[in-house]
Amino acid sequence: MFTYNCLNPLSKKGLDIFTTNYKNTDDPKEADAILVRSAKMHDMDIPGRLSMVARAGAGVNNIPVDELGRKGIVVFNTPGANANGVKEMVFAGMLISSRDIVGGVEWCRNNSEDPDIAKNMEKAKKEFRGTELYGKTLGVIGLGAIGQLVANAAVNLGMNVLGYDPYISVGAAWNLSNRVVHAASAEDVYKDSDFITVHVPLLDSTKNMIDRNCIEKMKKDIILLNYSRDVIVDEQAVMDGIASGKIRKYVTDFPNPAVAGKPGVICTPHLGASTEESEENCAVMAVNELMDYMENGNITHSVNYPDCSMGICRSAGRIAVLHHNVKGLIAKYSTIIGDAGINISDMTNKAHGEYAYALLDLDSPVTPEVVNSLEAISEVYKVRVIK
Repeated sequence: MFTYNCLNPLSKKGLDIFTTNYKNTDDPKEADAILVRSAKMHDMDIPGRLSMVARAGAGVNNIPVDELGRKGIVVFNTPGANANGVKEMVFAGMLISSRDIVGGVEWCRNNSEDPDIAKNMEKAKKEFRGTELYGKTLGVIGLGAIGQLVANAAVNLGMNVLGYDPYISVGAAWNLSNRVVHAASAEDVYKDSDFITVHVPLLDSTKNMIDRNCIEKMKKDIILLNYSRDVIVDEQAVMDGIASGKIRKYVTDFPNPAVAGKPGVICTPHLGASTEESEENCAVMAVNELMDYMENGNITHSVNYPDCSMGICRSAGRIAVLHHNVKGLIAKYSTIIGDAGINISDMTNKAHGEYAYALLDLDSPVTPEVVNSLEAISEVYKVRVIK
């Protein structure tokens, strides 16, 4: 029996996947696994029995990823599960920034009691004139799950699309429309685009990646959209760009005191993935990741440990060893297990940065003494007996 705790409410469609081998607990300290959306975990006491955290969403800035990694706790996310919801918000942002739809709606609300509203609107509507998307150039920086959906949809709307991603995966490249022009550099995107939308993960290398220097290279009247994270963009540089007339509109899904309510800024309250479908998709993916890890030791979509899979466990025994990525540990594991008279029938070891993960299938169940010997190795964070 495995226990899990939900730090946030999750879609019933995901939770219904759990079999009778799983029990929900209201106390995180009793949990083998935690499911989370937005709850902050940095100040949380991490229970010693915890094996994994599954984030129903892509961003993990609310989770102490490295701290958990050093405790042998795997952190999962659900990339792509909410991609369509965010894609649709990008186009909503493009439309409300290129055509003053919000201003028009407000005018109608403010003049709702005017008996001559139909007549007066003909004069008023010129203030809400805008431009169309068709024929304009959209620059997409980051061509992952969301970026590629945005790029393909923009092509179908008749836009010219420039895509830039130096780390694009083979799968993402295959999914892109052949009408998406691959920009050789971000500078090409800046100078040639009427709209720029950013879809990159939050890393040290991407903080303030859209800075003053980048903005200076952009076309006048650029519309900049940010559905990644607020700190991806140097917001003071953006405000200066709006004041100078360089930036026509800044659309962000991350309101904060620097931009909320400011002229030239359109803020939405982090609505990118706030759809019933996105929440269901994230919950389903997170629960499936949880069950596969707890039952088989397989890792899919981890942000601290490497992806690693040996399929359904059909051997007499299986153990997982979460360890620091250093040389010579596999030989130590093999020696300890072999000296105990246990044969290793299959194994794999994967690494991701400083963390590594080994799965070993055994011809007989592992003994507590073997587990203790493995855990006594200084570079080993945790040993899980899968079977």
